[in-house]
Amino acid sequence: MSERIPLTLGRFRFAVQLAMLVLTVWGAAFVGSYVADRLSTALPALSCAYDNSTGAHCVLVPLQHQMHHRVGEVLAKTGQLTLTMFLPVAMTVLSFFAFFFVLNKAFCGWICPLGTVQEIINRVGRRFNLPLHTLSARGTGRVRPVKWLAVLLLILGLPVLAGLGVLSHGWGNPFCDVCPSRLATTLLSGSTEQLGLRDDPLAFTLGAFGNALFGFVIVGALAIRQPFCRICPMLGWNALFQRLSPLRLVKRQHDKCEQCGICTRACPMDIPEIAREHGRRAFAEDCTLCGRCVEYCPDDGVIQLKWGPLRLFASSREYYKRRVKGESPDGVVKPLRFVRKPAAPARSGGDAS
Repeated sequence: MSERIPLTLGRFRFAVQLAMLVLTVWGAAFVGSYVADRLSTALPALSCAYDNSTGAHCVLVPLQHQMHHRVGEVLAKTGQLTLTMFLPVAMTVLSFFAFFFVLNKAFCGWICPLGTVQEIINRVGRRFNLPLHTLSARGTGRVRPVKWLAVLLLILGLPVLAGLGVLSHGWGNPFCDVCPSRLATTLLSGSTEQLGLRDDPLAFTLGAFGNALFGFVIVGALAIRQPFCRICPMLGWNALFQRLSPLRLVKRQHDKCEQCGICTRACPMDIPEIAREHGRRAFAEDCTLCGRCVEYCPDDGVIQLKWGPLRLFASSREYYKRRVKGESPDGVVKPLRFVRKPAAPARSGGDAS
Protein backbone atom coordinates (compact mmCIF):
# COMPACT_ATOMS: atom_id res chain seq x y z
CA MET A 1 0.00 0.00 0.00
CA SER A 2 1.59 3.29 -1.07
CA GLU A 3 2.14 6.21 1.31
CA ARG A 4 1.03 9.69 0.38
CA ILE A 5 3.95 12.12 0.18
CA PRO A 6 2.96 15.16 2.31
CA LEU A 7 3.17 18.64 0.78
CA THR A 8 5.64 20.76 2.74
CA LEU A 9 6.97 24.27 2.33
CA GLY A 10 10.34 22.79 1.40
CA ARG A 11 8.87 20.66 -1.39
CA PHE A 12 6.80 23.59 -2.63
CA ARG A 13 9.88 25.84 -2.65
CA PHE A 14 11.90 23.21 -4.52
CA ALA A 15 9.15 22.97 -7.15
CA VAL A 16 9.25 26.77 -7.53
CA GLN A 17 13.05 26.65 -7.79
CA LEU A 18 12.89 24.07 -10.58
CA ALA A 19 10.24 26.07 -12.45
CA MET A 20 12.31 29.25 -12.14
CA LEU A 21 15.46 27.38 -13.22
CA VAL A 22 13.66 26.42 -16.44
CA LEU A 23 12.42 30.00 -16.92
CA THR A 24 15.70 31.75 -16.17
CA VAL A 25 17.96 29.37 -18.13
CA TRP A 26 15.77 28.27 -21.05
CA GLY A 27 13.05 30.95 -20.93
CA ALA A 28 13.51 32.24 -24.48
CA ALA A 29 12.99 28.74 -25.87
CA PHE A 30 9.50 28.70 -24.37
CA VAL A 31 8.29 32.29 -24.63
CA GLY A 32 10.28 33.42 -27.68
CA SER A 33 13.14 35.89 -27.93
CA TYR A 34 10.82 38.91 -28.16
CA VAL A 35 8.99 38.15 -24.91
CA ALA A 36 12.26 37.17 -23.23
CA ASP A 37 13.70 40.55 -24.15
CA ARG A 38 10.65 42.27 -22.64
CA LEU A 39 11.09 40.20 -19.47
CA SER A 40 14.72 41.25 -19.35
CA THR A 41 13.67 44.88 -19.43
CA ALA A 42 10.87 44.51 -16.88
CA LEU A 43 12.55 42.16 -14.40
CA PRO A 44 16.30 42.81 -14.58
CA ALA A 45 17.26 40.53 -11.71
CA LEU A 46 16.58 36.98 -12.84
CA SER A 47 19.37 35.38 -14.83
CA CYS A 48 22.69 35.78 -16.60
CA ALA A 49 22.95 38.09 -19.63
CA TYR A 50 25.55 35.79 -21.18
CA ASP A 51 22.98 33.03 -21.65
CA ASN A 52 21.42 33.36 -25.12
CA SER A 53 18.39 31.32 -24.06
CA THR A 54 17.70 33.27 -20.89
CA GLY A 55 14.35 34.65 -19.82
CA ALA A 56 15.72 37.73 -18.06
CA HIS A 57 18.94 39.45 -17.01
CA CYS A 58 20.87 40.16 -13.83
CA VAL A 59 20.70 43.66 -12.33
CA LEU A 60 24.44 43.56 -11.62
CA VAL A 61 25.25 43.62 -15.35
CA PRO A 62 23.80 47.08 -16.22
CA LEU A 63 24.91 48.41 -12.84
CA GLN A 64 28.56 47.58 -13.60
CA HIS A 65 28.26 49.00 -17.12
CA GLN A 66 26.72 52.22 -15.85
CA MET A 67 29.41 52.63 -13.21
CA HIS A 68 31.91 52.19 -16.03
CA HIS A 69 30.39 54.10 -18.95
CA ARG A 70 28.16 56.61 -17.15
CA VAL A 71 29.54 57.46 -13.74
CA GLY A 72 33.24 57.04 -14.41
CA GLU A 73 33.28 58.63 -17.86
CA VAL A 74 31.03 61.55 -16.88
CA LEU A 75 33.19 62.29 -13.86
CA ALA A 76 36.29 62.07 -16.03
CA LYS A 77 34.97 64.32 -18.83
CA THR A 78 32.95 66.95 -17.00
CA GLY A 79 33.65 66.66 -13.30
CA GLN A 80 29.92 67.30 -12.75
CA LEU A 81 27.01 65.17 -11.60
CA THR A 82 24.50 65.29 -14.45
CA LEU A 83 21.36 63.49 -15.62
CA THR A 84 23.60 61.62 -18.04
CA MET A 85 24.96 59.76 -15.04
CA PHE A 86 22.10 59.72 -12.55
CA LEU A 87 19.09 58.85 -14.72
CA PRO A 88 20.29 55.47 -16.11
CA VAL A 89 21.60 54.37 -12.70
CA ALA A 90 18.37 55.47 -10.99
CA MET A 91 16.24 53.60 -13.54
CA THR A 92 18.27 50.41 -13.05
CA VAL A 93 17.97 50.59 -9.26
CA LEU A 94 14.27 51.52 -9.31
CA SER A 95 13.31 48.78 -11.77
CA PHE A 96 15.17 46.30 -9.60
CA PHE A 97 13.48 47.61 -6.46
CA ALA A 98 10.01 47.28 -8.01
CA PHE A 99 10.69 43.56 -8.36
CA PHE A 100 12.52 43.33 -5.04
CA PHE A 101 9.68 45.03 -3.14
CA VAL A 102 7.46 42.01 -3.76
CA LEU A 103 9.96 39.21 -3.09
CA ASN A 104 12.66 40.76 -0.92
CA LYS A 105 15.55 38.30 -0.59
CA ALA A 106 13.34 35.38 -1.57
CA PHE A 107 14.91 35.93 -5.00
CA CYS A 108 18.00 34.20 -3.56
CA GLY A 109 16.13 31.39 -1.81
CA TRP A 110 13.43 30.65 -4.39
CA ILE A 111 14.46 31.95 -7.85
CA CYS A 112 18.24 32.29 -8.34
CA PRO A 113 19.34 29.55 -10.79
CA LEU A 114 22.79 29.19 -9.25
CA GLY A 115 21.24 28.82 -5.81
CA THR A 116 19.01 26.04 -7.15
CA VAL A 117 21.97 24.27 -8.78
CA GLN A 118 23.95 24.40 -5.53
CA GLU A 119 20.99 23.03 -3.59
CA ILE A 120 20.50 20.14 -6.03
CA ILE A 121 24.20 19.24 -5.81
CA ASN A 122 24.07 19.33 -2.02
CA ARG A 123 21.08 16.99 -2.09
CA VAL A 124 23.21 14.58 -4.13
CA GLY A 125 25.90 14.80 -1.47
CA ARG A 126 23.38 13.97 1.23
CA ARG A 127 22.10 10.99 -0.80
CA PHE A 128 25.64 9.59 -0.99
CA ASN A 129 26.20 10.22 2.74
CA LEU A 130 29.07 12.65 2.15
CA PRO A 131 30.04 14.59 5.28
CA LEU A 132 28.25 17.90 5.74
CA HIS A 133 30.44 20.84 6.80
CA THR A 134 28.83 23.78 8.57
CA LEU A 135 30.24 27.11 9.68
CA SER A 136 30.33 28.13 13.31
CA ALA A 137 29.03 31.52 14.39
CA ARG A 138 32.60 32.83 14.29
CA GLY A 139 33.20 31.36 10.84
CA THR A 140 29.98 32.86 9.50
CA GLY A 141 31.00 36.25 10.89
CA ARG A 142 34.36 36.04 9.12
CA VAL A 143 32.82 35.16 5.76
CA ARG A 144 30.11 37.84 5.76
CA PRO A 145 32.33 40.85 4.88
CA VAL A 146 33.37 39.15 1.61
CA LYS A 147 30.03 39.88 -0.08
CA TRP A 148 30.23 43.56 0.91
CA LEU A 149 33.78 43.74 -0.42
CA ALA A 150 32.52 42.22 -3.68
CA VAL A 151 29.79 44.88 -3.94
CA LEU A 152 32.15 47.78 -3.23
CA LEU A 153 35.06 46.51 -5.32
CA LEU A 154 33.66 44.41 -8.19
CA ILE A 155 30.25 46.04 -8.73
CA LEU A 156 30.96 49.70 -7.93
CA GLY A 157 34.64 50.51 -7.45
CA LEU A 158 36.56 48.90 -10.31
CA PRO A 159 33.99 49.79 -13.02
CA VAL A 160 34.06 53.46 -11.93
CA LEU A 161 37.87 53.48 -12.00
CA ALA A 162 37.74 51.96 -15.49
CA GLY A 163 35.39 54.74 -16.58
CA LEU A 164 37.72 57.36 -15.08
CA GLY A 165 40.58 55.91 -17.11
CA VAL A 166 42.56 54.88 -14.03
CA LEU A 167 42.15 51.24 -15.04
CA SER A 168 41.80 49.67 -18.46
CA HIS A 169 38.33 49.03 -19.90
CA GLY A 170 38.85 45.33 -19.19
CA TRP A 171 37.83 46.15 -15.62
CA GLY A 172 34.43 47.42 -16.81
CA ASN A 173 32.42 44.41 -15.53
CA PRO A 174 34.80 42.37 -13.36
CA PHE A 175 32.15 40.51 -11.40
CA CYS A 176 30.56 39.08 -14.54
CA ASP A 177 33.99 37.84 -15.62
CA VAL A 178 34.32 35.72 -12.47
CA CYS A 179 30.65 35.00 -11.67
CA PRO A 180 29.96 31.22 -11.49
CA SER A 181 26.32 31.81 -12.46
CA ARG A 182 27.51 32.91 -15.92
CA LEU A 183 29.06 29.49 -16.44
CA ALA A 184 26.27 27.52 -14.78
CA THR A 185 23.43 28.99 -16.83
CA THR A 186 25.27 28.95 -20.17
CA LEU A 187 26.41 25.34 -19.67
CA LEU A 188 22.86 24.33 -18.79
CA SER A 189 21.69 25.89 -22.05
CA GLY A 190 24.25 23.83 -23.99
CA SER A 191 26.81 26.58 -24.67
CA THR A 192 30.48 26.14 -23.72
CA GLU A 193 31.53 29.52 -25.10
CA GLN A 194 31.95 31.15 -21.68
CA LEU A 195 34.45 28.48 -20.59
CA GLY A 196 36.94 29.70 -23.21
CA LEU A 197 39.86 31.91 -22.16
CA ARG A 198 40.82 34.97 -24.21
CA ASP A 199 44.30 36.07 -25.31
CA ASP A 200 44.25 39.39 -23.43
CA PRO A 201 46.26 38.93 -20.18
CA LEU A 202 43.64 40.59 -17.96
CA ALA A 203 40.72 38.77 -19.58
CA PHE A 204 42.67 35.51 -19.36
CA THR A 205 43.37 36.02 -15.65
CA LEU A 206 39.77 36.93 -14.79
CA GLY A 207 38.43 34.08 -16.90
CA ALA A 208 40.77 31.54 -15.33
CA PHE A 209 39.81 32.73 -11.85
CA GLY A 210 36.13 32.52 -12.77
CA ASN A 211 36.53 28.95 -14.05
CA ALA A 212 38.37 27.95 -10.88
CA LEU A 213 35.70 29.56 -8.71
CA PHE A 214 32.98 27.74 -10.64
CA GLY A 215 34.76 24.42 -10.09
CA PHE A 216 35.10 25.13 -6.37
CA VAL A 217 31.42 25.98 -6.07
CA ILE A 218 30.29 22.83 -7.89
CA VAL A 219 32.55 20.51 -5.89
CA GLY A 220 32.14 22.41 -2.62
CA ALA A 221 28.34 22.28 -2.84
CA LEU A 222 28.53 18.51 -2.27
CA ALA A 223 29.67 19.10 1.30
CA ILE A 224 28.76 22.76 2.06
CA ARG A 225 25.30 24.21 1.71
CA GLN A 226 25.15 27.20 -0.66
CA PRO A 227 28.93 27.94 -0.71
CA PHE A 228 28.79 30.80 -3.22
CA CYS A 229 25.62 32.38 -1.81
CA ARG A 230 27.56 33.32 1.32
CA ILE A 231 29.89 35.63 -0.63
CA CYS A 232 27.60 36.62 -3.51
CA PRO A 233 27.34 40.40 -4.05
CA MET A 234 23.67 39.96 -5.03
CA LEU A 235 23.01 38.83 -1.45
CA GLY A 236 24.75 41.98 -0.22
CA TRP A 237 22.88 44.16 -2.72
CA ASN A 238 19.59 42.63 -1.56
CA ALA A 239 20.55 43.13 2.09
CA LEU A 240 20.82 46.88 1.48
CA PHE A 241 17.08 46.99 0.77
CA GLN A 242 15.75 44.14 2.93
CA ARG A 243 14.06 46.43 5.48
CA LEU A 244 12.14 48.24 2.72
CA SER A 245 10.09 45.24 1.59
CA PRO A 246 6.94 44.00 3.37
CA LEU A 247 8.11 40.38 2.93
CA ARG A 248 10.16 39.49 5.98
CA LEU A 249 11.10 36.90 8.56
CA VAL A 250 9.53 37.43 11.99
CA LYS A 251 10.53 35.74 15.22
CA ARG A 252 9.15 36.26 18.70
CA GLN A 253 11.14 35.65 21.85
CA HIS A 254 10.96 32.15 23.29
CA ASP A 255 12.71 30.73 26.35
CA LYS A 256 13.73 27.46 24.69
CA CYS A 257 15.48 28.97 21.66
CA GLU A 258 19.04 29.21 22.98
CA GLN A 259 18.96 25.58 24.15
CA CYS A 260 17.26 24.28 20.98
CA GLY A 261 19.17 25.64 17.97
CA ILE A 262 17.34 23.43 15.44
CA CYS A 263 16.54 26.42 13.23
CA THR A 264 20.23 27.24 12.79
CA ARG A 265 20.93 23.59 11.94
CA ALA A 266 18.20 23.77 9.30
CA CYS A 267 19.44 27.08 7.86
CA PRO A 268 21.48 26.50 4.66
CA MET A 269 23.45 29.68 5.45
CA ASP A 270 24.32 28.62 9.04
CA ILE A 271 22.86 31.86 10.43
CA PRO A 272 23.33 31.90 14.24
CA GLU A 273 21.03 34.88 14.85
CA ILE A 274 17.88 32.96 14.00
CA ALA A 275 18.41 30.76 17.09
CA ARG A 276 19.68 33.32 19.61
CA GLU A 277 17.95 36.57 18.56
CA HIS A 278 14.38 37.72 18.05
CA GLY A 279 12.66 40.66 16.38
CA ARG A 280 14.59 42.54 13.66
CA ARG A 281 17.93 40.97 14.59
CA ALA A 282 16.66 37.48 13.74
CA PHE A 283 16.21 38.58 10.11
CA ALA A 284 19.95 38.60 9.44
CA GLU A 285 21.74 39.98 6.38
CA ASP A 286 22.51 36.47 5.07
CA CYS A 287 18.90 35.26 5.20
CA THR A 288 17.51 34.18 1.82
CA LEU A 289 13.93 33.70 3.08
CA CYS A 290 14.03 30.02 2.10
CA GLY A 291 11.78 29.24 5.08
CA ARG A 292 13.63 26.18 6.42
CA CYS A 293 13.97 27.73 9.88
CA VAL A 294 10.18 28.18 9.95
CA GLU A 295 9.63 24.58 8.90
CA TYR A 296 11.94 23.13 11.52
CA CYS A 297 11.00 25.27 14.50
CA PRO A 298 9.28 22.82 16.89
CA ASP A 299 7.11 25.44 18.62
CA ASP A 300 3.87 27.01 17.44
CA GLY A 301 4.12 30.48 15.89
CA VAL A 302 7.65 31.31 17.07
CA ILE A 303 9.02 31.95 13.56
CA GLN A 304 6.88 33.27 10.70
CA LEU A 305 7.16 34.40 7.10
CA LYS A 306 4.98 37.49 6.67
CA TRP A 307 4.10 39.86 3.84
CA GLY A 308 2.96 43.03 5.54
CA PRO A 309 0.21 42.01 7.98
CA LEU A 310 -0.40 38.70 6.17
CA ARG A 311 1.06 35.56 7.71
CA LEU A 312 2.27 33.34 4.86
CA PHE A 313 3.68 30.49 6.92
CA ALA A 314 4.28 29.89 10.63
CA SER A 315 6.12 27.29 12.67
CA SER A 316 4.03 24.50 14.09
CA ARG A 317 4.73 21.57 16.38
CA GLU A 318 2.61 19.22 14.29
CA TYR A 319 4.19 20.38 11.02
CA TYR A 320 7.67 19.89 12.52
CA LYS A 321 6.84 16.31 13.49
CA ARG A 322 5.72 15.53 9.94
CA ARG A 323 8.70 17.31 8.40
CA VAL A 324 11.40 15.45 10.32
CA LYS A 325 9.91 12.13 9.26
CA GLY A 326 10.99 12.86 5.69
CA GLU A 327 14.11 15.00 6.12
CA SER A 328 16.35 15.96 9.02
CA PRO A 329 17.07 19.65 9.71
CA ASP A 330 20.56 19.41 8.15
CA GLY A 331 19.11 18.09 4.88
CA VAL A 332 19.54 14.33 5.15
CA VAL A 333 16.56 12.83 3.30
CA LYS A 334 15.04 9.75 4.85
CA PRO A 335 13.99 6.97 2.47
CA LEU A 336 10.29 6.80 1.71
CA ARG A 337 8.39 3.62 2.38
CA PHE A 338 6.15 2.78 -0.55
CA VAL A 339 5.01 -0.53 0.93
CA ARG A 340 3.79 -0.87 4.45
CA LYS A 341 5.40 -3.54 6.57
CA PRO A 342 3.01 -6.43 7.25
CA ALA A 343 1.64 -6.48 10.74
CA ALA A 344 3.21 -8.98 13.12
CA PRO A 345 1.00 -12.05 13.64
CA ALA A 346 -0.92 -12.07 16.89
CA ARG A 347 0.35 -14.44 19.56
CA SER A 348 -1.92 -17.21 20.78
CA GLY A 349 -3.16 -17.11 24.31
CA GLY A 350 -1.39 -20.31 25.43
CA ASP A 351 1.16 -22.93 24.45
CA ALA A 352 0.14 -25.97 22.43
CA SER A 353 -0.26 -29.01 24.58
